[in-house]
Amino acid sequence: MPRYGGIRIGDAVSCAVECLNGNKLLLYTQKTGVPAYCPLPDFMVKSLEEILPVSERYFFWARVSKLTTAAGDWQAKLKKLFEKVRLPDWHTYRLRHTSAAELLLAGVPLERVSILVGHTSIRITEKHCAQWVRPHQEQAEADVRRAWGLDPIALLKTKGTPEVHEKREAIG
Repeated sequence: MPRYGGIRIGDAVSCAVECLNGNKLLLYTQKTGVPAYCPLPDFMVKSLEEILPVSERYFFWARVSKLTTAAGDWQAKLKKLFEKVRLPDWHTYRLRHTSAAELLLAGVPLERVSILVGHTSIRITEKHCAQWVRPHQEQAEADVRRAWGLDPIALLKTKGTPEVHEKREAIG
């Protein structure tokens, strides 16, 4: 669920069976308490419906330990899995980050990604994910290219191509 729902490992561990409604998962994120509705891919919903929950109420938590302990146990299990498939530097937070990054690269606005991952402020999402906002990257590249049109050395090096003459006329 961190990979496709963009949720924290603790939120995945404390996910109650009754929170799965069709292909959506209702979560109250542990960090913020904000309700988040996470649509899940069909294959994930099918997997959740087919597994035997760890307890009557939760998919992955028996409630015999604190949530932080259960989340740590799952992190350790997943770390072993990552090592087994030769991803030793991976950790569960990367799954969440990958989910957010892929949404942003697909053009989902930062504001919506912020809601989906349960951040209380868009500033938090900007801090961690701004490099994945495609329009920001494209605009930064365009700004650099435009600046070259104002640079005397860059203008000399282009040896007066039509593109440079157009830029000079636009500037002057």
